[in-house]
Amino acid sequence: MQQRPAARLLVLDPDNCVLLFHFVFNEGALKGRRFWATPGGALKRGESFLEAAQRELLEETGIVAPIGHEILQRTVTFETAAGDKVEADERYFIVRVADRHIDESGQEPTEARYMKAYHWWSLSELAATDEQVFPEDLSSIIAMQI
Repeated sequence: MQQRPAARLLVLDPDNCVLLFHFVFNEGALKGRRFWATPGGALKRGESFLEAAQRELLEETGIVAPIGHEILQRTVTFETAAGDKVEADERYFIVRVADRHIDESGQEPTEARYMKAYHWWSLSELAATDEQVFPEDLSSIIAMQI
């Protein structure tokens, strides 16, 4: 199983709504899957978790903001769109933003292929949704931070 260190971001607006991207897979090993997830991704060679968090934030959202402290570490296993099985060491960082402006133009081609929409989720929306959200306990993670 491939090891995949990754930096994930809990981007919170002034109302403590969290930014999530809607992933939709119309091809490959995950064909038919849909879920919402935080911005972030794998570390590049030589990058620290913090450096990856800063890069991923800019790439996926266009946001330039200070990266807060690491609030969570978890290990998860999953299958990628290419069919690779990975064990991810995910580190979550808080990012507070003043507004909800997003610029997706910096996304890599594979990100743009699967990241079909974004939404700022309130805690009540997270609690009420039937849609798959990762991490699964996101509302309680956020509640501990506000």
